[in-house]
Amino acid sequence: MKIKIVGDSSCDLSKDMKEEMNVEIAPLTLQLGDKVYIDDETLDIKQYVKAMGQCETSPKTSCPSPEDYMKRFEGEESVFVVTLSNKLSGSYNSAILAKNIFLEEVSNKFIHVFDSLSASAGETIIAMKIHELSMKNFTELEIVDKITNYIKEMKTFFLLESLEHLAKAGRLNPFIAKVANMLAIKPIMGATDEGTIRLVEKTRGYKKAFNRFLEIIGEEGSNLEEKILGIAHCNCLERALSFKEEVLKKYNFKDIVIVEMKGLSSTYADDGGLVIAF
Repeated sequence: MKIKIVGDSSCDLSKDMKEEMNVEIAPLTLQLGDKVYIDDETLDIKQYVKAMGQCETSPKTSCPSPEDYMKRFEGEESVFVVTLSNKLSGSYNSAILAKNIFLEEVSNKFIHVFDSLSASAGETIIAMKIHELSMKNFTELEIVDKITNYIKEMKTFFLLESLEHLAKAGRLNPFIAKVANMLAIKPIMGATDEGTIRLVEKTRGYKKAFNRFLEIIGEEGSNLEEKILGIAHCNCLERALSFKEEVLKKYNFKDIVIVEMKGLSSTYADDGGLVIAF
C-alpha cells in the first residue's frame, strides 16, 4: 500500500525525514505586525525569532486553508493527515472540510485526518508511527485504529525560557506570564488529554527545570522501551543534545529523534524552547 502523510507546519520534520516518509506539509501563515511569513522551508527561523522578539504586537497565526490541504491530497496514495490540536488551531477543521470537499469529487480515495491533540514533536512522532505501520503492511483501517490509540497514550511536554509569547498569543493569562518572568520561573507545560495546554510545574531557575523535565518522563511514561522520544528545539541544538544525553542515562527508549522547530512551533516555544513527546 502506498501512502502519503500530510501535516501542517507544526509537524516538525527534517528534510530527509519528509522525503523518506513521503510527507507533504501545508504551511501555516505567520504575521508579525504588518509582515506576513509563510511557514515553509524558505522561512529563516533565526531571523524570524529575532523579528518576533523585536515586534511590539503579538504574533498572529493562520491555519492552512482547505485548498492548501486539497492540493496535497492529489495522487494515487492513501492519505493520512496529522494536524495541530483542534483546541489550539483551526487546522484540523480545515483539513476535515478539505477531505469532505475532495471526496465529493474523487470518491474512491482514502483520506483520514488525525487530531494530534498536541503540537510540534507530538505531530513528529505520530507521522513516524504512521510510516512505521505502513511499512509493516497494516491496512488503512488498522493504521487508523492503532494511531488513534497511540495519540490517546502519547504525552507532550514543553520547557520554555519565557511565557511571553504564549501570553501574547492569548494561550495564557498575561499576569501569570509577567509574574513567572519576574521570579525567574521556568514553566513546564504539558498537553491535556483534550489537547489544551496546562501548567505542569513551576520551577525556579533553568537547571532545576531541566532536571524536572527529565524526571517527568519517568513519572508520566510507561513501556518506554517500545516508544520513540521526539525532541523539538527552537535555536538550541546543544540544549536538545544535552537533554538526549541525560535521557539515555536514565531511560531505555526504542529511539530518540531531535528536530528543529519550524515557524509555528517557534512562535509559541520561543528562543531556547524544548518540546518533547513520547
